[in-house]
Amino acid sequence: QVQLVESGGGLVQPGGSLRLSCAASGSIFRINTMGWYRQAPGKQRELVALVSSGGSTRYADSAKGRFTISRANAKSTVYLQMSSLKPEDTAVYYCNMVLNGNDYWGQGTQVTVSS
Repeated sequence: QVQLVESGGGLVQPGGSLRLSCAASGSIFRINTMGWYRQAPGKQRELVALVSSGGSTRYADSAKGRFTISRANAKSTVYLQMSSLKPEDTAVYYCNMVLNGNDYWGQGTQVTVSS
């Protein structure tokens, strides 16, 4: 059974930084795309950033220039470094991985940006 476990969320002031991590465990023999999504209260879940198996990245316009996605395949882990955080970044952040040809989601980690 494959599981994703996220960490790194919390409360941060506007302009601050956070680093999210998501580690996969279980029987993993193929890792494809990894990504981060978020869902704010009353809104639909939206893409934040993706990183392909080849290292190509894609960002939502709201994340460009402020967030950086990276991956460590040996650790089956994806990271999201977030800087210059704004109150509108407040949401539950979910990691997503395509592993062994299947789609997996983490349980979500709350990020709150507030003074």
